Amino acid sequence: MRQAKLPVNDLRASTDWYRRALDLELAAEFHEAGVLRGVALADRETGIVVALRERTAVPGAPSVEGLDVFALEVDAPESLHALVARWDEFGIEHTAILDSGPYGLGVDALDPDGIHGRFLCGNPIGQGGFHGFDFTDAGPAVYDVPRSL
Repeated sequence: MRQAKLPVNDLRASTDWYRRALDLELAAEFHEAGVLRGVALADRETGIVVALRERTAVPGAPSVEGLDVFALEVDAPESLHALVARWDEFGIEHTAILDSGPYGLGVDALDPDGIHGRFLCGNPIGQGGFHGFDFTDAGPAVYDVPRSL
């Protein structure tokens, strides 16, 4: 994946948040009739781009509040803990690190619009094989053969 584009309420506040939270650089800005409507923020080392677009300039003014729109894998538990320490330093709201055993570690950072950016370490999904999950009141059940597709 090269880019994720997110609709935001306050473009300047969200730009500042993503730059601080993920140490991204301003790579591009987009004006319409002289009004700033979007930006692209990049991690020059990985090439990953997070684009932000003013919600009022997106047809239907979509909201993704509470949704983990993207998940990024970090290379080691130490890197995940360093990322959380960075967030704490900047006062960025986040969940506790969740240890999911064989499915690795995970933590969400919440942006100014309540969008969750998920950060994983040691997650095997997409690395081969199949992984199914059924979330119930009794807790998650894991299975290895597709049930629906």
